[in-house]
Formats: sequence, structure tokens, C-alpha cells
Amino acid sequence: MKLKLLMLTAFVGFLCQFGYSQGKRTNPKLTQTINFKTNVEDPLTDKEFKMLKEVYGDRLDELVLNKPQRLKDLKNILRNRVQFIEYPQGNDKPYPLLSEVPLFNNYVQGLTRDAHPKKETFNPLKYNFSFYERYNLTFRIDNTNWFIIILSQFN
Repeated sequence: MKLKLLMLTAFVGFLCQFGYSQGKRTNPKLTQTINFKTNVEDPLTDKEFKMLKEVYGDRLDELVLNKPQRLKDLKNILRNRVQFIEYPQGNDKPYPLLSEVPLFNNYVQGLTRDAHPKKETFNPLKYNFSFYERYNLTFRIDNTNWFIIILSQFN
């Protein structure tokens, strides 16, 4: 009886290990390399630092500045992946509105929406955009012909 129990335990352990190792495999067709532009190696500008500070507050060092890859990812977003585009009158396609995107107030309470977003002052990090999708995202700025395009990091 003990032998049967031992064999059953070993078999179940094998199945668990096999299932775990199968789950860790990735589909090579789904993995893509992210090619950063060289500008992500440049130091933060004062404007970028203020944007990061607005979103991460007192935890900026811990969550961003002390993590080189995270800092590089955020520089890439701020420098290369957010576009403001004005489409001509009559573009009535239904795009999600900027006002529908929740604020990213995980670290700083009291973030506020931009009343009249402008390209020069817009902080995309304040909004909970899905920055890591495999496709571009488009959002309309409410009651305007302006759109914010979040370019995929895989473009």
C-alpha cells in the first residue's frame, strides 16, 4: 500500500512539474524586440522630471530613478510614443474620449485632469493609458478635433 501511495505521489508531482514547465514556454511569434531610439539615453529634461514627480511623488527615486530600465521605458513614452494630431472637421469616428481614461493616481493622490490639454504641457503619465499594447491607441480630446495617439512600443 505504501508503495502505491509513493508511486501516486511521484506521478502527481511529475504532472505538476510538467504542467508548470509547459506554462512557462512562450510563443516565439508573439515575442518582439523593442528598439529604443538613441534619445532615451539622454538625461531627463527639467520638464520630464516634473512630469515624473507629478505622478510618482515621493516615491520617484524608488520606483523610477533607481530602476534604469523603468526610466528608459518612461523616457521612451515621453519622447517618442505620444503624439498630438489635429484631424479636419467632419471626422466623426467614435474614438474613446480622454475624459473616459482614468487617472493614474497610484502613488500621488489629488492628480487632476487637464481642463484644456495642450501638446506643450500634457503629461501622458497622469492618465492610465495602456502603454504596453501591441497596437497604437487613439483618444479624442473632448469637444475638439485633437487626438492623442499612443504609439505601440513595437512599431
